[in-house]
Amino acid sequence: MDCQNLFGALEFSSVCKKAGIQPILGCEMLVRFDRREQKNLSNLDIENSLAKLPLIARNERGYKNLMYLVSHSFLYRQSGISPHIDFDFLKTNAEGLIALSGGIDGIIGKLILNDQEKSVESEITELQKIFAQNFYMEISRHGFAEEEKTEAKFIDLAFKHNIPMLATNDVYFLTRDMYEAQDILNCIGEGRVLAEENRKKKSQEQFFKNQEELEALFSDLPEAVENTINITKKCHIMAFERLPSLPKFSGKKDFDEEEELKKQAREGLKIRLQRKSETEEKNIEKEYFDRLEFEIAIIVKMNFSGYFLIVSDFIRWAKNNQIPVGPGRGSGAGSVVAWSLAITDLDPIRFGLLFERFLNPERVSMPDFDVDFCQSRRDEVIDYVQKKYGKEYVAQIITFGTLQARAVLKDVGRVLQMPYNQVDRICKLIPFNAIEAVTLEKAIEMDKDLQQAIREDPQITKLVNIALKLEGLNRHASTHAAGVIIGDKPLHEICALYFDDRSTMPAVGYSMKYAESSGLVKFDFLGLKTLTTISETVKLIEKTRGVKIDIGNLKLDDKQTFEMLASGDSIGVFQIESSGMRAVLRQMKADKIEDIIALISLYRPGPMDNIPAYIRRKHGEEKISYPHLLLEPILKETYGVIVYQEQVMEIAKVLAGYSLGSADLLRRAMGKKIKEEMEEQREVFVKGAVKNGVFEKQAGEIFDLVDKFAGYGFNKSHAAAYAMISYQTAYLKAHFLPEFLTASINLEIDNTDKIIVFLQVAKSHNIQILQPDINESEAYFSIEKVE
Repeated sequence: MDCQNLFGALEFSSVCKKAGIQPILGCEMLVRFDRREQKNLSNLDIENSLAKLPLIARNERGYKNLMYLVSHSFLYRQSGISPHIDFDFLKTNAEGLIALSGGIDGIIGKLILNDQEKSVESEITELQKIFAQNFYMEISRHGFAEEEKTEAKFIDLAFKHNIPMLATNDVYFLTRDMYEAQDILNCIGEGRVLAEENRKKKSQEQFFKNQEELEALFSDLPEAVENTINITKKCHIMAFERLPSLPKFSGKKDFDEEEELKKQAREGLKIRLQRKSETEEKNIEKEYFDRLEFEIAIIVKMNFSGYFLIVSDFIRWAKNNQIPVGPGRGSGAGSVVAWSLAITDLDPIRFGLLFERFLNPERVSMPDFDVDFCQSRRDEVIDYVQKKYGKEYVAQIITFGTLQARAVLKDVGRVLQMPYNQVDRICKLIPFNAIEAVTLEKAIEMDKDLQQAIREDPQITKLVNIALKLEGLNRHASTHAAGVIIGDKPLHEICALYFDDRSTMPAVGYSMKYAESSGLVKFDFLGLKTLTTISETVKLIEKTRGVKIDIGNLKLDDKQTFEMLASGDSIGVFQIESSGMRAVLRQMKADKIEDIIALISLYRPGPMDNIPAYIRRKHGEEKISYPHLLLEPILKETYGVIVYQEQVMEIAKVLAGYSLGSADLLRRAMGKKIKEEMEEQREVFVKGAVKNGVFEKQAGEIFDLVDKFAGYGFNKSHAAAYAMISYQTAYLKAHFLPEFLTASINLEIDNTDKIIVFLQVAKSHNIQILQPDINESEAYFSIEKVE
C-alpha cells in the first residue's frame, strides 16, 4: 500500500500479474476529519487534525475513486500542509472502497490517545455510514507503547459496533535484518544522524511477515487474521494497462483525422516544393509525393494521424507566435509528412533520411517527436496545449531520483557520522561513467583497493554493506524535464496525479515506463538555449543593420561560414565548440553540411576512432574502399566509413534484400547483441546476399563489419537536424559577429566563465569592449555601433 500516492500501483500490479497473484491496491490517505472551516485554521492546526485512513480498491469503480481522491489531495493542496482530503469529499467518492481504521495514526486512535473518546462514537458512525461492512478496525502489534494503550479499546469498539477486526503489519523492510538499513534510510530522508536521540523510529517488527508469523502474533484474534483473506476475496481489480490512446485532434468525435492529415500534408508539401524549386532542381515532385503517400499510408494504417496533427498544431502555434522552434530532433526528422506539416524543417530526401527509422511498419510502437523550443518560451507552448485540450487532460511525468553508488555512500557516511575524508576516499574509488552508472557491487568487483578497504576497516565494511542494501532505492520525486502527457480523458481516470511544489502543472503519478503501459502518450517539449541565441541575434541584426535574416532558408554552401569553421573558430557554435571539436575542424577542413553531420555523429566514444580515416579519405590521402560495389552509393557520402544507423539499414536492404522495416529490426538486434537473435539475423542476411550474387564468405564478412559498426552508428536524422542548428549559428557568427556575441553573452549573463570566453573572442576579432557608462549602458550588453 502506497502512502499518500499511487506511484507503485501499476508496477506492483504488473509484477503480481506475472506471478499469478491478485494484487490488493490501496493508499494510506490523510483525511481531515475536523469539520471546522479551514479558512479559520492555521497550517499547524490543519496538519494536526489530519488522520490516516488506509483505503483499498475492491473493483474498478473503487480504483477510479481512489485515483481521484489521491489526485485531489495533491491538486488542491495548500502550501505547507501534507496532501490530504476533507471528510466531506471522501463521502462523495467512496464507492467501491474498503477503509481501515488506521490504527494509532487513524482518527479513532488519535482521539483515544488525545483523551477525546467522546468523539470516537460519532466518527465510527460516520465511517460506517460510508463504508458499512467494508470498514475494518485495524489491530497492529509492532511493539509501540501507543498500540498497547489503545488495543483493548479498539477491540471493545469493534465488538460494540460490529466492526470486523483486521490484523495488520506495516511493512517498511523485507526481513528483520534490514532494520538498521531502514533506520538509516529514514535518517537520510529527514537529514538526521543515527546517534540522535528522541527521533521517531520504525519498529523492528515492521518487516514482511509470512502467514505463520502473522498467525502466531495474533493467535488470540484468529478472526482478525481470517479477515485478511476475506479482504483479498473482495478485491477484483488490477491497475489499468491500455493501448496508447490520444484525444481527438479537433475535440469532435465525428472529425476525420485521416482526411485532415492527408489534406494538410499534401498542401504543405506543395508549399515546400514551391520554395525548393525556386532555388534547386526542377521535376522533383514525383519522388517527394510518392514518399509522402507511402508515409501517409503507414501512418493511417497505424492510427497515428491524430498524433501528427496534434504535434503539427502546437508547433504551428509556436511559430505563429514568434516562438523559435528547432528544425528537428531525433528520428522524426526523417519523415516527409513531418516536413510537410512543418513539424520539422529538414528535407529528408535531400539528406537521405529514412522514415522507417522513425516509424517502422513492421514494429508497432508510438511515434515519438522530440521538439526543441526557445528555452525562455517553452512554457507558453505547454500552456497553449493545456488550454486547447483542458487542464484535466494535460500533465507532466513524474521521475524518481535514486540512491546511486557515490551518493548513497556519502549519505550513509553522514548518518553514521564518519569522517568526511574517509568516506570521500571510498567514493573516489567508484568509477564515473556518465552514460551508464557503475553500481557499488560492480565497483567492488573491479577495484582491489576498494576490496582491501572493506576487508581491513570495520567502519568501511559497515558503510558499504548498508549502502549495498539502499543503492537503487527511490530517494525523491520530481518531474520529467521535457515529457508532457495529453490524455483522451481526464487523467485522474487513468492514473493518480501528483503535484511538485516546484512546478506549475500536475504530473502523472507513474514513471515514463508505466505511464506508457497505462496508455498515456508522451510529447517531449524541450528547451534549447541555442534557439534563443539565434532568435536574439537575428533581432539584433535587424535592429543594428536593418537586415532581415531568414534563418530557416540559408544557403548551405556559404564559403565564409566554412572558412571560419576550417580555422577552428567555432566557440559559441552549437555542438562543435569544444576544444576537441575545434581541433578536428582544423584537420577536417569541413566544406559542406554533410561534414558537419558526420562530425556530430563521429565525435563520440567508439566512433571517434574513425575520424582520422574519414579525414584522410576526404583529402585524398587514403584510398576510399567499399566492402562491396553495391554499397558505394550508400557509403560514398562518408568516404566508405559506416557512420549512420540509416546506412546499416540501407546496406541490409540493398545487399541482402531486407525491407527497410526489417532492416530497422536488424539494426536494433545488432545494438542489443543478443546471441540467438544475431545468429538468426546472420543467416537471413547471408542467404539474402547470396541470392543477390554475393559470395557467401564475403556476405558473412560484411555482416560482421556492419555488426561491428552498428553499435556505434548514430541516428543521421538527429545529426542532420542538429548540424542545421550548428550551421545556422556558424553562419551568424561568420557574418554578424558583434550581434552573435552580444546575444550569446546576454544569455549567459550569470555565467562569468562563459562571458570571459566570449569577450576574448570579441577582442581576438578587434571588437572593442566599452566600459560601463551610466549615461549609455543598458541592463544587458548592447551594441554601440557596427562598423
